[in-house]
Amino acid sequence: MKKIERSRQFVEQNLALFRCPVCHQPMEKVVGNSLVCELGHQIDFNKHGYLYFLQQGGQTEYDAAMLSARRKLLTVGLFRPIVEKINTLMPVTAQTILDVGSGEGTPLMQLLNLRQTHDVAIGFDISKPGVTLATQLATDAFFCIADLRRLPFNDQTFDTLVEIFSPSDYGEFQRILKPKGSLYKVIPNARYLGELRDMLYPSGDHQTYDNSKVVALFKQHYENVIEHRVTYQFEIPTNLRQEMVLMTPLHWGKDARQLTSDQLKQLTKITVDVTILETKNG
Repeated sequence: MKKIERSRQFVEQNLALFRCPVCHQPMEKVVGNSLVCELGHQIDFNKHGYLYFLQQGGQTEYDAAMLSARRKLLTVGLFRPIVEKINTLMPVTAQTILDVGSGEGTPLMQLLNLRQTHDVAIGFDISKPGVTLATQLATDAFFCIADLRRLPFNDQTFDTLVEIFSPSDYGEFQRILKPKGSLYKVIPNARYLGELRDMLYPSGDHQTYDNSKVVALFKQHYENVIEHRVTYQFEIPTNLRQEMVLMTPLHWGKDARQLTSDQLKQLTKITVDVTILETKNG
């Protein structure tokens, strides 16, 4: 089955999830290669099989090279312990899942592979290169391009929101989450990717990350928050050390140094240190 046919079938089976980004009315039907709302606005399926819900062009600094590097490292397990932890926190029953800022899609695919249930899963991002890469994965998840501030989903439609290193819109999250639905937000801790930070910024700039403001804002919106810390060291495959640099915005800093081949050889492992903020809607 072609990508566009598979995507069309997914949307037809899950029409109740989607609403029109123009008028906010429910999507009513799929006609040919278009999704049509009750007032006649239509969104066309891209040749890669995804829907483009933005009303104006979105901008992102994450280019194809960066996302491709990330895909290679995630495929060999860079974020797997994070995904495994989220899986242990989720209900074992089938869920309707939204991956917020899904990037190139590997974490959502890995989560679904772990769960082996009849989940309905959607990933969205503002990045065309990311969503295009995501549609190449062998997964039942559906991917689309959408605006975090104007989500193309109906009220109270998702059991679970997963957000790994992405911005948040808590008003939209509360709108689309079912009552008692779960949100899992993954944020970096102070020494996340510490070895790479030390190499890129030997003067000391950017060597730590303070997540206190992010946590405080999260707790302003949710009263019952459980924090789960996940920390481990990942052995970087020899052939992916350059990709380790390319996959993160850390190397974009104006004071970041260019690493030599000899310096890259010293980048044998990386610390992954994150907190998963877990809460329930309402």
